[in-house]
Amino acid sequence: MRPPAFVPGVGALAGRYDGFILDMWGVLHDGQHPYPGAVDCLERLKRLGKRLVVLSNAPRRVEVALHRMAEIGLPPALLDGAMTSGEDAWRHLKARDDPWYARLGRACFHLGPLRDKGMLEGQDIEVVPDIAAAEFVLCTGADRDDDKVETYAALLGRARERGLPMICANPDLVVVHRGRLAICAGSLAQHYETIGGEVRWHGKPHRPIYDTCFDMLGIADRRRILAVGDSFRTDLAGAQGAGIDGLFVAGGIHGEELGAAPGEHPDLDRLTRLIVDSGICPAAVVPSFLW
Repeated sequence: MRPPAFVPGVGALAGRYDGFILDMWGVLHDGQHPYPGAVDCLERLKRLGKRLVVLSNAPRRVEVALHRMAEIGLPPALLDGAMTSGEDAWRHLKARDDPWYARLGRACFHLGPLRDKGMLEGQDIEVVPDIAAAEFVLCTGADRDDDKVETYAALLGRARERGLPMICANPDLVVVHRGRLAICAGSLAQHYETIGGEVRWHGKPHRPIYDTCFDMLGIADRRRILAVGDSFRTDLAGAQGAGIDGLFVAGGIHGEELGAAPGEHPDLDRLTRLIVDSGICPAAVVPSFLW
């Protein structure tokens, strides 16, 4: 496996690609502010005629994610499209056009914070407050940023005892929020699977959501598409599974593991171990999403 190239910024690679699939949290912003240089990089790519699509494992509708981008200073007008894991889950739950969704009941227990309530709007479901009355679980994350998986172990155990299927609207295990790691819906869904629960996953690294992004990009040659992300498990694994190159942003989720603060390149030995252990090698590595 050939080691990835270390490059100072996206500009070093821009000529090789016509389309970019961009992660949001950990690449473009930290939840509160754009990363230094991120808006400038988007503007430069746009001026070069590149197609830009954001693909986020956010457990909310696309319009909500784009509104949040605008609030923190990332202009949605720079994008040619956007997709979220929450939007993908919402559409499947609404349409119920595959066998797994067709057999779901209507009584839903929502495991997640109130800010994700948009996932319940416009659906023909009854949201129940007690797991004992539910027919399925919609998992969008933890209630509080400092919660642990253990906080929900008893609740998930009761859901498993009843054989409830779970929709996971965010496959991420953790997210960097204000410089600290917080668990995401993926950690809860992963635990649910380990105790025998049934989970339907939406978002990266699962292939169907990439096909949606390819349609938005409209670029036939997949060799001309680059996925940019900070997670080996989701962003880079998803890119590899979809047959496109991946660009690793080093100072995100793996920053502490690799000894890389935002804006710094990772320790080469630690990065090599991560590549070997994961079986995933990005095409290149940047310290952050800047030109």
